[in-house]
Amino acid sequence: MNSAALFLTVFVACAVEAVEALTIILAAGLTREWRSTFQGMAVALVVLAIVVAAVGPALTLFPLWVLRLLVGALLAVFGIMWLRKAILRASGYKGLHDEAGIYERQVAAARAASAGGRFGVRDWYAFTLSFKGVLLEGLEVVFIAITFGDNQGNLGLAALAAAAAVLVIAGVGIAARAPLARVPENAMKFAVGVMLTSFGTFWGAEGAGVHWPGTDAALLVIIPAIAIVCLAYTALLRRTRATIQADVPPQAAAASSAEPAPAGATLPTTTGPTTTGPTTSPTAEPAAGSLTSEEMPR
Repeated sequence: MNSAALFLTVFVACAVEAVEALTIILAAGLTREWRSTFQGMAVALVVLAIVVAAVGPALTLFPLWVLRLLVGALLAVFGIMWLRKAILRASGYKGLHDEAGIYERQVAAARAASAGGRFGVRDWYAFTLSFKGVLLEGLEVVFIAITFGDNQGNLGLAALAAAAAVLVIAGVGIAARAPLARVPENAMKFAVGVMLTSFGTFWGAEGAGVHWPGTDAALLVIIPAIAIVCLAYTALLRRTRATIQADVPPQAAAASSAEPAPAGATLPTTTGPTTTGPTTSPTAEPAAGSLTSEEMPR
């Protein structure tokens, strides 16, 4: 994996997480208060820095094969989760990730929340909303940067790519003062999911003792193979969904044919003899002392 591929993979993956964090920050800042929002973001960044300082050196204590096995397994799990969501959204079984809709829901929740401060923070809701959003998305950014950088022996370049992604998304978001609704996030998640799954499979297999033909050149086969399989699944699910939808109109037509006659329509009548005694309707109650179907011996 060359430096350009490492930088691009980490940059795109971290950009997706940065978009989600930016949506939460804008909702908190524009609706509640910017000072408390920035305080929550700052505290989250301090926590992330502590995590990086603790986890980074600790990774050097593991043998390379153990590190590749563990990191490969985690990357494969993350990649498959991203691919599952991207395939379901692309095939229509799940709604597309709508940053504008998420932003509106966050704004509505922020406006409905009660005001109040704690521990020197004027707006505790804005603080906690910003803190949780930055911390959760930031942990994924840290994980991606550390795992890719450490496995490739170029942690500095991976950290640079992650920082560049966060700064670019933050700059665009501040300039627009709105969520990046036009970013093709599902396509980005599909691409990142393919990359995470491919590298996770590659590194995990290496940690388990597999020797890939051509070493790193094997990724040139693994990545397209996983992408083709995922695209095939997407096409299959689209076709299945279209078939299901095509079967609905005939059923609806059959159900509509059983509707009662419209008001004012003349029903056919019989001219047979008229009875003067009591009649029995299908829904009449059973006579006293008789057994119902539930009471009949089986």
